[in-house]
Amino acid sequence: MKDLILKHALKNALDFGGKANPGAVLGRVLSEKPELKKDIPQLKKEIEIVIKGLEKLTAEEQKQKLKSLAPKLLKEKKEKKKDRLEIPDAKTGKVVTRFAPSPSGPMHIGHSYVLTLNSELARKYKGKLILRIEDTNPENIYPNSYEMLPDEGSWITKNNVAQVIVQSERLGIYYDYAEKLVTMGKAYVCTCDPDQMRKLKAAAKACKCRELPKKEQQIRYAKMFNEYAEGQAVLKLKTDIKDPNPALRDFSIMRINEHQHPKTQNKQRVWPLMNFSVAIDDALLGVTHSVRAKDHMDNGKKQRIIHNYLKLPTPTDVYVGRINFSDLKISASKTRLAIERKEYTGWDDIRLPFLAALKRRGYQPEAFIKYALDVGITQTDKTVSQEEFFKAINAFNKEVIEPQASRFFFIQVKKKIKIKNAPAQECQVPLHPDFRKRGYRKFKTKTDFFINAKDLDRLKSNKVHRLMDCLNFIKNKNEFIFHSTDYEEFKNADNKGIIIHWLPAEEKALDIEVLMPENTKLKGLGEHKLKDLKVGEIIQFERAFFARLDKKQKNKLEFWYLHK
Repeated sequence: MKDLILKHALKNALDFGGKANPGAVLGRVLSEKPELKKDIPQLKKEIEIVIKGLEKLTAEEQKQKLKSLAPKLLKEKKEKKKDRLEIPDAKTGKVVTRFAPSPSGPMHIGHSYVLTLNSELARKYKGKLILRIEDTNPENIYPNSYEMLPDEGSWITKNNVAQVIVQSERLGIYYDYAEKLVTMGKAYVCTCDPDQMRKLKAAAKACKCRELPKKEQQIRYAKMFNEYAEGQAVLKLKTDIKDPNPALRDFSIMRINEHQHPKTQNKQRVWPLMNFSVAIDDALLGVTHSVRAKDHMDNGKKQRIIHNYLKLPTPTDVYVGRINFSDLKISASKTRLAIERKEYTGWDDIRLPFLAALKRRGYQPEAFIKYALDVGITQTDKTVSQEEFFKAINAFNKEVIEPQASRFFFIQVKKKIKIKNAPAQECQVPLHPDFRKRGYRKFKTKTDFFINAKDLDRLKSNKVHRLMDCLNFIKNKNEFIFHSTDYEEFKNADNKGIIIHWLPAEEKALDIEVLMPENTKLKGLGEHKLKDLKVGEIIQFERAFFARLDKKQKNKLEFWYLHK
């Protein structure tokens, strides 16, 4: 049974970034041996034990193990996933998509799915992606967003943003089209009490303003710019007042807002509402496909009405489900207040799910792109916990960084051991076990070593243990006695113990500090070769976790924890 589990666990681990999925392994095992269903709890325990053991192996070691155990499985290619980026009316070289964040703050993980979907569609069809900053609500704008949003959009799409549009720079365009609708008799200025208007709309009845002469409407529209006070008048689109869908009955398209805008200051007081500015921009910017959450379906219908009135082209609507977090609330406005209150150090505080923080930790854009491609275009809503979401993102991120990240020793709680009779030697440890041409770290060792306290507790007496890529030794009660330097002797020993990492006590180690996701700090010692790293490099502390170097000091390096 163990060999059966092992071969399927190895296959699954190799197919999916080095870590096997217990559920998938269980399914494959039961498919081959249905009789094992009689004791699934025990089977699950065995699978967990096997998978835990595999986590200690490199990808190459896993591959070799599967090759010796089940070579046919190794030759099986992972099933190619169906293309989930099929959209209607798409012509190569003609597709234009857009992503339109609000400048209430920078981007967070909630933006990543739809943005990367839009980007990958543009990339697939050799088209272009527009990033449009929709800043027509002066009351909810974070000025730094004007720089942060384009930078983050460029980062997460791998430089696939072709054009950045700021709506507050296009007010004259919206004014012209609004005036045209008034002149056509398709829009009117309403000065009714808002509560009364809502009641009339719910009852599918028109207000007194709706039937005023066109000339009067034109005068009223002009007065919105200099006479009416905020809240006194709105410009409404004249639609079917008896439409079965109340949302589509005479909806507002322009309103007065005297709040100071960070770009236009107090020069403008009339602002388009979202559906109007979006409809105009999509048409004039040549957007061919509007890819957005399915709760925008009514908005899509409103925008189509505007396009029909003005005889403007309408993008093909592509609706997708939402990814909802069961245990994570993301609010740029609330986070901004918390930052101002010094509860967080900034948008890149390690505790925050904002792109600035995730980028600083070492997440790669490919991880978010792979996640979006994996979900694909679907209208099915997806509710996940923060843990589930990051389990997937971490797996995708590991696929990207694992081949690139050099390995280093890190001792968290040091314990000094003396290995009797150990020879003086120079050890060479590869920077990456699968890519030895990349180079080696060199250590001069004698008899004294630092090891992790938890590893000391794991050393059993009368077993042959190994200091990774250095030497083998035997624990005899409270003594440690040199055995040999040959890895094959350790590998073939009947009383084989464990492999642990280490630091030579004779060499000066570096002070290491790792900022953890909970904003706590993990301190320890690191090997001298770490001093050659550049800020921003991502490495793996042997058998611990991936981390990104955030800051270098004279004798101390500060890292940010990434993931295991």
